[in-house]
Amino acid sequence: MATEPRWDNPLTSREMPNRTTRFAGEPQDVTGARLAAEAYLRALARVQPPSAQECWHDIVLIVTELAANAVQYAPGPFELRLRRTFDGVHVTLHDSSPTPPTPRPFHPSSGGGGIGWYLVQTLCTQVSVVPEGEGKDVHVFLPW
Repeated sequence: MATEPRWDNPLTSREMPNRTTRFAGEPQDVTGARLAAEAYLRALARVQPPSAQECWHDIVLIVTELAANAVQYAPGPFELRLRRTFDGVHVTLHDSSPTPPTPRPFHPSSGGGGIGWYLVQTLCTQVSVVPEGEGKDVHVFLPW
């Protein structure tokens, strides 16, 4: 059961860990992004445990999906930023492609994917794609 935030006892910015990690954009960097997210969540859990166990898993899944999309569709490096918000975790993934993600048809028999962007849209409380330089920032907010 989730509990309401205690507004009379807010976390200070010093207590809220932030993490920025840069990757070359190689296939193994999807694992690196997942591991970076898990390390961030371990540090965050020491300050404030998640409101539900699935919050942890959802964040790791979304980071993995965003990193996999960056490696597959945006050649070049990408950057993962994670920060605590008052009611969750803000994940930003910057990649080198200005093309926004779009849903693709999902065909289970072909094994060609197509479910990742639907997962992002379903599990995140907010999703936005912002052009940034010659690439884009994908911003997602998830409960914690």
